[in-house]
Amino acid sequence: MTTAIPIVLAGEVKITPENKCSYCKGATCCTYLTQPLDTPRSMEDFDLLLWQISHVNTQVYKDEDGWFLLVNNPCRHLQPGGRCGIYETRPQICRDHSNDGCEFEGPSGHEDFDIFFPDYESLLDYCRRKFKHWDSRLKKAGGKNKKQ
Repeated sequence: MTTAIPIVLAGEVKITPENKCSYCKGATCCTYLTQPLDTPRSMEDFDLLLWQISHVNTQVYKDEDGWFLLVNNPCRHLQPGGRCGIYETRPQICRDHSNDGCEFEGPSGHEDFDIFFPDYESLLDYCRRKFKHWDSRLKKAGGKNKKQ
């Protein structure tokens, strides 16, 4: 999410929503997915987020639209050079995607998020600060979670 896309334009080309994608070489919009989350409030909600962010290439953020799971994993149909390998039969969400505010203007960064958790440790630290008795929740579980 923080890698700049190198863009070199020949001459004075006006970039418009209609031609913007043809100048994008990285197809960054096809290298991750986001999934909206219910706003976490309880220790149980945040414990679930810890489980989710424990998976490779997964992050969590909150912005003006709410909380999201961010999975940095490219689309399997993305071709070398950034073209879609199933363009004519691509899913509706891809057809509906707008290039307003896309990464062509620059990569997303920490300033784009109200809260950003790049990894498990950063979310765990947040949980410990947010909930005074965060670590004691494990003691309450008792022997329920012990492996047999």
